[in-house]
Amino acid sequence: MDLKDTIDNSISVRPAALHGWLLVLSRVLMIWEPLEFAVAASGAYNAVTVRGLPVLLVLGARLVGAVFSVAASRGLANRHAGSPMLAVAALAVTGATRILAFVTPWFPSNRLPGQTPFYVALTLLFYGGGIVYLLVSRQARAIRQS
Repeated sequence: MDLKDTIDNSISVRPAALHGWLLVLSRVLMIWEPLEFAVAASGAYNAVTVRGLPVLLVLGARLVGAVFSVAASRGLANRHAGSPMLAVAALAVTGATRILAFVTPWFPSNRLPGQTPFYVALTLLFYGGGIVYLLVSRQARAIRQS
């Protein structure tokens, strides 16, 4: 075996790039969710002294969701087999904590009275749609089976 064969065998093949809606979802998980957490955390900073432990618990759950989101996005970009299910878990945790923040008085908000059902419906539509997409998408299925 010569040097050229050794070099050719040691070079790994890069996974195919994400495309379409899976790329959009991956970028939402990588960029939007951490930014959303940062904005929520900065807005809730002063509420900790007034509302106490519940605000910290919701912030902790949102932090977990943001961490899962970034990990899932990196896994999707690298096409790891478990990353679509991690993305499902990230969407479920993030969506559930956002709905919890919407429907309870634990987390500060600037919504007008009567707007909460619309926020909850849009949150369910977005995160539920993302979960359904990850479960039925051919590209996500190909990643799961790799």
